Amino acid sequence: MYALIGIAAVFAAVLGGFLLESGNLYVLLQPAELLIVGGAAAGIIMVANPPSVMRSMGRGCLAAFRPPPRTPRVFLRNLRMLYEIFCFIQRAGIVEFEKDVEDPGSSRIFSNHPEFLADPPTRDFVCDSLRILVVGVTTPSDLDRLMDLDIEVQRRGRLEPVAALHAVAEALPGLGIVAAVLGVVITMQSIGGAPEVIGQKVAAALVGTFLGILLCYGVVGPVAARLEKLGEAEVHLLHVLRIAIVAFARGASPILAVEYARRSVPVELRPSFLDMEITIKRDARIPPAPRSVIPEAAVAQTQPA
Repeated sequence: MYALIGIAAVFAAVLGGFLLESGNLYVLLQPAELLIVGGAAAGIIMVANPPSVMRSMGRGCLAAFRPPPRTPRVFLRNLRMLYEIFCFIQRAGIVEFEKDVEDPGSSRIFSNHPEFLADPPTRDFVCDSLRILVVGVTTPSDLDRLMDLDIEVQRRGRLEPVAALHAVAEALPGLGIVAAVLGVVITMQSIGGAPEVIGQKVAAALVGTFLGILLCYGVVGPVAARLEKLGEAEVHLLHVLRIAIVAFARGASPILAVEYARRSVPVELRPSFLDMEITIKRDARIPPAPRSVIPEAAVAQTQPA
């Protein structure tokens, strides 16, 4: 929402100042100049990027004008989900959790978190990491490095459309100059004509430069910067999940593991300890452990001496 308001403010300020100087908006309506700048920019995108990156650019541009997906509430929900997972594993054993990571949609825990299931990158990141714990073929340090590697790969993938948008933004002023030069060429062909006609052609040529600079610094550049920040927020969430899972793998209690994770949340997005405690006590749903996995010590305590 703020991004849309910001873009509107850019155009309102530029066009409003132009009108205050008694400018004629009709002069800025130059379809040929827009075709040169916009069409050349689209061609640059197609030459420099594979289809997957172009699709990511499209999705990213739409996401840039939507509310931020990662809020303190989202971090709090994920912390609660991890607490439920850790408590269940502690009660029932890691092997009993295998069915949940193999089929998250029918999991006794994940099914209570539809937002998590609707987020494939985060879902796969958590389930694949927990699956390694279930298999038991790694140490906590190896798991930490493995998850960090996954985060780095996802981070690079999220930066690809950002880099592509920055490249387009850098090219737009040059394309504006190209449009202006072509307009000057057309103007030179009209030398000797009426002064009014020559003036109109010069104005049209300058509109190309205006469009290139405005689109660069007023639209494409800010959208790329916002998309980069959204990608950083996604990476922050993955880091938080990694810290909690690794802390639990190293032997931390469920509440301590999620506290490690809470402390790693950026300050502006970090839920308070009180909010986390209230949410865990009020909303946490921990499935009961099957009778077949009740610890033998607990069974012995129930038998008469």
